[in-house]
Amino acid sequence: MPTAAVAGSPSVDWPAFAAALGPIPHSLDPPLVKQKSRDFYWYSPILKHQLKGKFGDIVVTPRSEDDVLEVARLCVAWGVPLTVRGAGTGNYGQAMPLEGGVILEMTGLDRILSLDGGVLSVEAGKKLADLEAETQPQGWEMRFHPSTRRTATIGGFVAGGSTGVGAINYGLLRDRGNVLGLRVVTLEDQPRVLDLRGDDVLKATHAYGCNGIITRVELPMAPVQPWADVIAHFPDLASAMRFAQALCVADPIAKKLVTVIAAPVPQQFFRSLKDVIPGGRSVALCMVAENGLEPFEQLVADHAGGVCYCKRGDELAHVTPLYEFTWNHTTLQALKVDKSITYLQTVFSPGRHVETVLQMADHFGDEVPMHVEFVRLNGEVACFGLQLVRYTTPERLQEIMDYHEAQGCPIFNPHTYILEDGGMKEIDAVQLAFKRQSDPHGLLNPGKMRAWWES
Repeated sequence: MPTAAVAGSPSVDWPAFAAALGPIPHSLDPPLVKQKSRDFYWYSPILKHQLKGKFGDIVVTPRSEDDVLEVARLCVAWGVPLTVRGAGTGNYGQAMPLEGGVILEMTGLDRILSLDGGVLSVEAGKKLADLEAETQPQGWEMRFHPSTRRTATIGGFVAGGSTGVGAINYGLLRDRGNVLGLRVVTLEDQPRVLDLRGDDVLKATHAYGCNGIITRVELPMAPVQPWADVIAHFPDLASAMRFAQALCVADPIAKKLVTVIAAPVPQQFFRSLKDVIPGGRSVALCMVAENGLEPFEQLVADHAGGVCYCKRGDELAHVTPLYEFTWNHTTLQALKVDKSITYLQTVFSPGRHVETVLQMADHFGDEVPMHVEFVRLNGEVACFGLQLVRYTTPERLQEIMDYHEAQGCPIFNPHTYILEDGGMKEIDAVQLAFKRQSDPHGLLNPGKMRAWWES
């Protein structure tokens, strides 16, 4: 048995480690390892500088939970760090290996295990689009999904995401009942498989894979609904915001997505929609049930707006999904045109969200173009801001975030790879205790959990 090496140490004999993997698929090919060491961290100019030289040493692609257990055993025996990767669609460096080591590519675990009464059990590497291609013919779709639905995995969503398309109905991924169960492999001297249920799933959700390797997810599904992609345009941001609020509380109109984006963002950055959206108009991008289109259009008219885009049924197969202009895809669309753009993540609390959004838009103007996603927070309608930022310096970016915080608008900082600093701003004692149990040697995604090195 080799002597345990320091995490990420060049003293690791990687060809020998690869040989120890036996038939488990793996690669030491430098271009592939480099590719699998990346995510969308470069959305942030801060992270782009901090993480540009971080790469793993080997990519391992397990085919089963038994393979995962064997990789975990070897990593502990060799003292090798392990970073879990789904499809690499995260934005904060969640899947970036800070200390080298194994990149555990989970897409080989891609089976749906059961779908019974609207409860889905699925392996963690299943891509969301492939998942729904199997479940929708059976009458079920995901409650919500990220804007990266066409490429993201379910395990990556649970381990690195927080919410997405569908949040206006179901809130946050961490809300009780949105994830029913997880199976997690530990990195103990003798790795185990743990079944987490109920509130225990919070030990591993949105934890960046720092305290366990998620191999299986169990979650409730929603009945399939025929959705229409609709864009409504308004004379100003205030009209668009008030329309969106009215839509969100209009319970008889089923909806899955309510996004508001201020002019001139759509006109500047949505290249495939440039001939659709009128100049100078702020927009609401919505997914609405087909049977709600008529009252939807009436509500738009009530707010001095008009509908400029509506795709439904078979038409949706021939266009880019509207959700790929929302959530963090809004930032991606902007970056395709202007590489200096970055973004914020802001909470606009229930009850004052509309007025606060308008206040911030007025204060910052075109330096921080407004983009918000309507969500449910503890049952109440609120907004998450994913505002664009016309970036100049780190100091100015910090000033912008500080101003939001001072005005009672918490920032979930997307410019840090540290788990707690991005959102919680405090130590999660439950997650820390679970890491001490499941990863006593600190080999899982090291460098991401502040609680670990401060405890």
